[in-house]
Amino acid sequence: MKDEKIKLLFIIPNLAGGGAERVCVNIYKGLKNYENYKIYLVLFQKILKYEITGEEIISMDIKGSSNILGKIKNLLLRFYRLLKIKKEINPDVCISFLESADFLNLITKFGKHKVILTIHSTMSEYFKQFYDDSFSQKLASFVYNNSYKFLAKKANLIICVSHGIAKDFVKSYNVDSSKIKVIHNPINLNEIEKFCKENLNEYELIFKHPVLITTGSLTKQKGQWYLIRVFKALKEKHKDLKLVILGEGKLKDYLVGLSEELGLKTYVWDRDRLSERFDVYFLGFQKNPFKFIAGSKLFVFPSLLEGFGNVLVEAMACGVPVISSDCRSGPREILAPNTDFSYQTQEPEFAEYGVLMPVFEVKYKTANEPLEEREIMWVETIDKLLEDGNLRKHYSERAKQRAEDFRIEKIVEEWNRCLINLMA
Repeated sequence: MKDEKIKLLFIIPNLAGGGAERVCVNIYKGLKNYENYKIYLVLFQKILKYEITGEEIISMDIKGSSNILGKIKNLLLRFYRLLKIKKEINPDVCISFLESADFLNLITKFGKHKVILTIHSTMSEYFKQFYDDSFSQKLASFVYNNSYKFLAKKANLIICVSHGIAKDFVKSYNVDSSKIKVIHNPINLNEIEKFCKENLNEYELIFKHPVLITTGSLTKQKGQWYLIRVFKALKEKHKDLKLVILGEGKLKDYLVGLSEELGLKTYVWDRDRLSERFDVYFLGFQKNPFKFIAGSKLFVFPSLLEGFGNVLVEAMACGVPVISSDCRSGPREILAPNTDFSYQTQEPEFAEYGVLMPVFEVKYKTANEPLEEREIMWVETIDKLLEDGNLRKHYSERAKQRAEDFRIEKIVEEWNRCLINLMA
């Protein structure tokens, strides 16, 4: 390995709110603490929802586009600008996050620099059902799927965030498994502990009541409509119960509409005046979600699909008991690490570090449809946890223990070892 500092170039579309973006920021900050690295961060768009500063942050300032011609133009502009940046910096390793950045990282590979892809999800057949039916989305899926089959071979290392993602990637793109390494996503425990103690301010009135909370983009794969239906049934017994949903996304109107059609008093962050009278609170994107999670009785995760499930670990770090769908992939690896990761439960599973539940169908629901069998299981299991304080205490303690395994210092050291081996 060379004596001078290793130059790392991180590449990501932007730092808008999202799991992959948070992981990128955490690893970027963590590796900056090592003296043997000089780190640069390239953004396609200058969107910064996470606290990150430094003269090494380079923004291409190329805005996204919703039409095909705009996307092609952006791709070409980003290709030439990234190629220019790589030539100017002459990095040793280029690490990309998310599909569009991975694609550009691979097609701009030249000279001796190494390429690392970080895979948080894929556009494989399994994931395809969660993308929209627009022509641009179908085209993107076609391009990425066919490109990965030969471009991924150019990567020096492919880091997958879970064993489920690694298995899917190898199967879908016929990639040499020796190039694959699983490194789970990190969390900054010290930061989370500090943020948990922040004042709730005007939101404190919600948390005078027992609260179920979930966080995530308001999109198809997160399945929040099932949780709203489950919550409606729970309200029949737990009159004082509140549901808090953090996140933004294209399903906002559908989810708010469903909640209102179910007869639930629904607060929307950009529409209503905050008060205690509501049942469901859509609070949008929150820079500090941890103070909300820490004040809740249970973290409920109805996701239909995950790459890893960062928010599960973050909720556990807050000391909140977790109940999660046993979706592909991540929740089982987090909550039941000593079980077969290919198994999916068909009934409530009170696992080592949290409760795993049957995953719901990928099917939108209306307010007038009766609860299906799986929804009833969720109602009964959440009710059990709400009623049993000792069980909640048990899972609260186990959650905090498990969160230690994802401490940023441990995960970043895994990255450091990978980089040293790669450069050896």
